Amino acid sequence: MPVGVIVDSVCVFVGGIAGALLGKRLGKNLCNTLTLVFGVCSMTLGIMSIIKMEQMPAVIFAVILGTLAGELLRLEDNIALAAEKVQAPVARVMKTDTKDSKDTFMAEFISILVLFCASGTGIFGALQSGITGDHTILISKAILDLFTAAIFAASLGFIVSLVAVPQFVILFLLFLCAGLIMPTTTDMMLADFTACGGILMLATGFRIAGIKRFPVANMLPAMALVMPFSWIWTQIM
Repeated sequence: MPVGVIVDSVCVFVGGIAGALLGKRLGKNLCNTLTLVFGVCSMTLGIMSIIKMEQMPAVIFAVILGTLAGELLRLEDNIALAAEKVQAPVARVMKTDTKDSKDTFMAEFISILVLFCASGTGIFGALQSGITGDHTILISKAILDLFTAAIFAASLGFIVSLVAVPQFVILFLLFLCAGLIMPTTTDMMLADFTACGGILMLATGFRIAGIKRFPVANMLPAMALVMPFSWIWTQIM
C-alpha cells in the first residue's frame, strides 16, 4: 500500500487549505521569512543528495542535455500556461484572489509544482517505497511539504492544495512502476539519480528564496536521462 504517497499528498492538500484560510493571520513578514527558510531547507536537502554522486560527468551531462531538451520543449512555459488557466476558475469558485502580481504568482507556483511533484526526494522516495515498503523518505518529505504548502497558500490561495492531485498521480505511478524500474538499476545509478534530483532541489531552493530564478521545470528531463547516462558511463570507464 502506498502509505508514503498518500501521507505526502494529504499533507500538501491540508497545508494548502490551512494556509489559504489562515493566510491573512500569518502576516507578510512571517510568510516572507518562512519562505526563505524553506528555500534554504530545499537547498540543504539538495546538497545532501548531491554528495551521494558517483559519476559526476554522467550527472552533469544529463543535467545539461536534459535542460536543453526542456528548453526546446518549453516545459516551463507550458506548465505556466496550464497553471494560469486553472488558477482563474479556482479563484472564482473559492472566492479568493492572490496577493501577488501575475509574474510573482507564476514564478512561485512553478517552484512549488516542481518541489512537490518532481523533486528528487519525492521520486526516489516513491521508488524506494514501492520496492522495499520503506516509507521513511516520503513521510519525512510530507512534514516539510505540509508547512511549505501552508506558507505558499497564504499568498497564492487554494490552488496550492490542488497540487496534491498531480503529485499523487506522479508518485503513485512511480510507486507502481518501482517493481519494474528498481531491478534494472545499480547502487551507482541510484546514487547518481539522487544526486541529479539534488541539483534540481538546490536550484528550486534558490528560486524559492528569490536568489536566482532557475528554469527548474525545464531541467526535469535530466531525471529521465541520468540513470541511462550513469550506466553508459560506467560501461565505458
